[in-house]
Amino acid sequence: MRKFYGIIILFFVIYLMAWKVAKADDYNTAVLGHVIQNANIIDKEELMKQELANLAHKNSIELISILQAYLPAILDGIAADLRMKSDLQYKCSLQGENYKNKECQ
Repeated sequence: MRKFYGIIILFFVIYLMAWKVAKADDYNTAVLGHVIQNANIIDKEELMKQELANLAHKNSIELISILQAYLPAILDGIAADLRMKSDLQYKCSLQGENYKNKECQ
């Protein structure tokens, strides 16, 4: 019976040890820990390049989703602006050389 309890305790200890190992789900914590441990051998310039590329990628993905949400409103604004410019051009083309509005000069 003692062996049985010993085996159960051993499995429990192994389970707890395995649970605590390599919990690097948080990217920033993992990178920061790596930098602190290996500060003298890390190429800090390359690390900064990689981090900036990572941030640029995240921001570009966010920007794409924002553009996707607002694209109909943006296109409506562009279409309205093009209609106004086209109307002004047509209006100016109808006016003679002797008479021009301020907008057509």
